[in-house]
Amino acid sequence: MATKAAENLKVIANPFAGIDFSQLERSLRRPRTFIDSALNFATTLVTLIALVPLFSVVLMLLWRGGRRLSMAVLTSLPPAPLEQGGGFGNAIVGTLVMVGIAMLITVPFGILTAVYLAQSHSKSAEAVRFCAKVLTGFPSILAGVFAYGTIVLVTGGFTALAGAVALSVLMLPTIILTSEDAIRAVPSRMKEAAIGMGATRTQTVWMVLLPTAIPGILTGVMLAVARAAGETAPLIFTALFSNYWLWDHGRANLMQPTASLAVLIYNFAGMPFKNQVELAWAAALVLVLMVLTANLIGQSLSAKRIQQ
Repeated sequence: MATKAAENLKVIANPFAGIDFSQLERSLRRPRTFIDSALNFATTLVTLIALVPLFSVVLMLLWRGGRRLSMAVLTSLPPAPLEQGGGFGNAIVGTLVMVGIAMLITVPFGILTAVYLAQSHSKSAEAVRFCAKVLTGFPSILAGVFAYGTIVLVTGGFTALAGAVALSVLMLPTIILTSEDAIRAVPSRMKEAAIGMGATRTQTVWMVLLPTAIPGILTGVMLAVARAAGETAPLIFTALFSNYWLWDHGRANLMQPTASLAVLIYNFAGMPFKNQVELAWAAALVLVLMVLTANLIGQSLSAKRIQQ
C-alpha cells in the first residue's frame, strides 16, 4: 500500500513522467505530418497565385495613374479631344452626388424592410427576402434599363437623378440583407428586457434593436456604396456624361447629364489621344481608392461589431 501511495504521489507531482515526448515531435517521414505540411504549402501557393492579378492591377494603377495624379487634375474639367491638360473634378463630384442621393433613397427603405424581415415570420416576409436575394445577382445594366424607362423617358433627358435611382436599385438588396442579419444578431434578452419594462414593439425597435445593430447596418451601407461607386452600365443609360460641373449659377442642377468616374474611364480609355488615356488611368486610381476606402470603413465597422 505504501509503495502504491508513493507512486500516486509521483504521478501527482509530475503527471507527464511516463510520457515519451519523442513520439510527439513532428517529422515529415510520418504520413500525417507530410500530408499536413503539403496541404499547407499548396494552400499558401494557391493564395499567392490568386493575389497576383490583384497586386498586378494595383501596381499598374499606381505606376500609370499615380504619375498623372495632381491637385489640378482633381479640380479641373475634362479636356477637349486635342487639348492637353485638364482633369476630372466634375466626375468626382458627380459620382459623390449620385451615390449620396442613392443612399438617401435606399437607406431608409432598406433598414425599414430589414426590420420587417427580422421581426416577421409571415409568407410575405419570406417572399420579400427571396426577392432581395434575387436582386443581389441582378445585372447592373438591367437596373440602368429600368431607370431609363421610368425616369429618363418620363423626364425627357439624362439626369443625375436617374443615375441615382439606378444605383439605388443595386444598393437596396445589400442593405436589406446585411441589416436584417445585424438586427437578428442582437441578443434576444435585450429585446425581452425592453418588453418586460413595458416598451412597445416600436420603442423596442427604435431604442434597442437599431442602436445595437448600427455597426452591422453601417457595414452593409458601406459595402453597397462601394459597389455602386464602380458601376458603369447603369450610368450610361441614365446620367450619360458631361464635360461641365453639376451646379448651375451656384446651385446643383440634378436634371441634366452628369459626369461620373466610371463613365469617364470608359470614354477616355478608348480614345486615340495620350492625354485622355492618361487621365483614364488617373481616374481609375481615384475610383479604386474611393472603393477601397468604403470597403475598409465597412470592415472596421464589422470588426467593432464582432468585438461587441
